[in-house]
Amino acid sequence: MFRAFFRLLLLLVVVAAVAAFFLGYRLGGDGIEAPVSARQPAPSIDTDKARQAGAAIGEKVATGAAEAEQAVGEAALTAKIKSKMALDDLVRARSIDVTTSGQVVTLSGTVASEAERTRALQLAKETAGVTQVVDRLSIVR
Repeated sequence: MFRAFFRLLLLLVVVAAVAAFFLGYRLGGDGIEAPVSARQPAPSIDTDKARQAGAAIGEKVATGAAEAEQAVGEAALTAKIKSKMALDDLVRARSIDVTTSGQVVTLSGTVASEAERTRALQLAKETAGVTQVVDRLSIVR
């Protein structure tokens, strides 16, 4: 729900900015209005060019929003896994690095035993949203 609202709000801001730019609105003018006889005719607006520019900007915003959403999702997966490890009695979470790329999680660092390694991998695999876990843990005795 929040993502949809954020996307809608971002889209409205972009559309308003594009409209203001192409329609020639000025924010915070000097408050002095020129007499009608001194005003120059408004330049003609190429609406096709404006539509193309608006479409290009909209596409860039959509791409940026998708990338931001993916980054937030990856950070959330990483945080979930680190939290599980921190709460587990067998795993020393401070010695394990968790990195996420899409839905693939990589565990690296050192563990004290095979049991700790197995438990860390199990916690990562059981996390919702994780499709694959890459094991780069080394056992230090």
